[in-house]
Amino acid sequence: MGGCQSHMSTMPFDDVHMYDATLTPPPSAPPPYEINFEANRSSYGQNRFMGTVAAKYLVKQGLPANLLSTSDWTLDRETAHKVAKAIIEWAKERGATMTVHCFQPLGSAGLRLGQTAGVQNAMFNFNKKGELEYVFTGDELIQGESDGSSFHNGGLRATHTAGGYTILDPTSPVFIRGDTVFIPTMFVSWHGIAIDEKTPLLKSMKVLGTQGKRLLSKLGYEVSNIIPNIGLEQEFFLIPREAYYKRPDLQFAGRTIMGRDAARGQELCDHYMAPLNQVALACMQEIMHEGFKMGCPFKTRHREVAPNQYECAPYFGLASTQIDENLVLMQLIDEIPQKHGLVGILHEKPFNHVNGSGKHNNFSLGTPEGVNLMNGPQLTAKSGNADIFPIVISAVVRAMFVHGDLFRMAIASPGNDFRLGACEAPPSIMSTYLGQQLTDYLDEFRKGKRNVVYTPNKVTVDLGIDGVAPVKIPAEDRNRTSPFPYGGHRFEFRAAGSSQNVSMINTVLCTTIAESFQMIADQMDEGKAAADVAAEMLNESWDVIFNGNGYSKEWPIEAERRRLCRIDSGVEACKKLTDKKNKDLFSKMNVMKPDECEARATIMYNHYAGTVEIEAKCMVDMIQQHIIPSATKVNLTSQVTQLTAAVKKLEADLHAMEHKDTSYDKATAARVLRLETMVDIRKICDAVEALVPPSLWTLATYKELLFLDFNHGARAGMTL
Repeated sequence: MGGCQSHMSTMPFDDVHMYDATLTPPPSAPPPYEINFEANRSSYGQNRFMGTVAAKYLVKQGLPANLLSTSDWTLDRETAHKVAKAIIEWAKERGATMTVHCFQPLGSAGLRLGQTAGVQNAMFNFNKKGELEYVFTGDELIQGESDGSSFHNGGLRATHTAGGYTILDPTSPVFIRGDTVFIPTMFVSWHGIAIDEKTPLLKSMKVLGTQGKRLLSKLGYEVSNIIPNIGLEQEFFLIPREAYYKRPDLQFAGRTIMGRDAARGQELCDHYMAPLNQVALACMQEIMHEGFKMGCPFKTRHREVAPNQYECAPYFGLASTQIDENLVLMQLIDEIPQKHGLVGILHEKPFNHVNGSGKHNNFSLGTPEGVNLMNGPQLTAKSGNADIFPIVISAVVRAMFVHGDLFRMAIASPGNDFRLGACEAPPSIMSTYLGQQLTDYLDEFRKGKRNVVYTPNKVTVDLGIDGVAPVKIPAEDRNRTSPFPYGGHRFEFRAAGSSQNVSMINTVLCTTIAESFQMIADQMDEGKAAADVAAEMLNESWDVIFNGNGYSKEWPIEAERRRLCRIDSGVEACKKLTDKKNKDLFSKMNVMKPDECEARATIMYNHYAGTVEIEAKCMVDMIQQHIIPSATKVNLTSQVTQLTAAVKKLEADLHAMEHKDTSYDKATAARVLRLETMVDIRKICDAVEALVPPSLWTLATYKELLFLDFNHGARAGMTL
């Protein structure tokens, strides 16, 4: 993510302490854990049923080796049976005996262990002779049935209609973890209504492909499909597990709802890309190792800006597949750190006054043959039409301008309310950065200059050092203050939250861009030139292009003048999903019905209010069970009086919130409770922490939570 932020601390010196075994025994150093990736290379990808791994099992069943490269095989029952038999043989060799249709339930972001769901079933049974035999059919592969009664549905089904049906997603490969074969699926009600995150995503991908192919065909470029490719940069924290057990708020709410700043934060910019802490490195090695076995193409690992903050990112891939793999990664981050004496924290803002965590959603459009529609020179060379590139970019710019409210809705989450616009993440003003070269190129295009190949210049940097050759770098610098910058061959939706399932984000991207493609193609049917239509789109949407500093004080004023979408409240952003404009969009593009939009908004309200309810109850418990007893021991009488009154205020506001009439009203009240009442009460708690000696303070401090380099392994005398 990048970007340092200073804070001042008035912490007394005696609170800056290392672990004292007589007070708080630190965790022992875990045994060395080192993975030789090269030695394990032959096993990587073997737990993913695709490509050459799947081919040998498919061929044994008399099927083409490349059968899974398209989804048509799911339509033939006999072929599906043969694929199921191939999966059985593969699973047996890999030691797997269970299957699960894993799906993405609504409202699962934040506190759920893993963001998928499913029931695991044995692949074998006992016959009448008592003999073990494997039973897994094509019908069981393609479809399943489950109880959908305890999942969020936003009113899409009645209490007594509990059926939920899983349907295979052929775009995302089957994989094995442990003894279980995971089959990525959609999840719908008895009426076929989507009660998951994936179904609208796949529908949006379909309409993007349909309208994209249609437009390119009219422009003289025939392609087999247009697909969205994404790469997700996952940020997270790794903290000492023993300290975590001394923080009820982290355990139940995923963030610290109180806690005084340590004497040191990130003001020296000394954490970003620093050498990896060896305990954290061992943990990340195992996370990557487990991912590699399942064929997850993780690429990078490094420290992030805040203490104990890290990032892991993959190669680009198909949106539906990459999202499934990201959910696997998030579950690995939940599970593997405990083996290393750590805890993985995925919340957007777990700690005050240091950077929070995001999940940058890098997005591009391509063809199955490997042509990137956002790579101007490549697209022009393959299509022979230099105007296609500016037409595609114009469609994206128009999508951001017209549907900025949906872009903002897609990143709305309880955690992101603390993060957006805090000089660590882009502001909540929806704009796009294109860089001066591309902006100038599009400006010429909209003014009538046609059939000009976009060829971005590069800058030569010569350091003047003997033996060091001059290097070529992009002419445009990065802009980390824009929520949706063009980064050369891709757009990067930087504002996504770290705990989010990004299916909705990519559903919005695919749907809004598909609508732009459709509009251009429709007007071509009426006799208009595509370039002229795209130029009109640019003229209408030009104000959404902003190449400046999104953190500046002047930008919000300028953005208001441009009438750009700015929604600071996550609750108000959620509400935009129910605007008539947006329900009409999803309906006409056959992505979501109006009642599905309404239901998702309701689920987001309930998720927000429920999250705040947990946080508020944690705060009450921590004040009564930890802060007041500690303050009493050192005779902080006036502070105890303040804290007692604060608990009464918090409980009263929580009661009032819980008794609001609608989900929207509850969420609105919850936001006020969280960002006003609880913030004020936190100040009292943090002030008390400064006055209580460490020996009497019963909660883990930021010093103990955030500085793994100094704390972890202290008992064993390790310096990490």
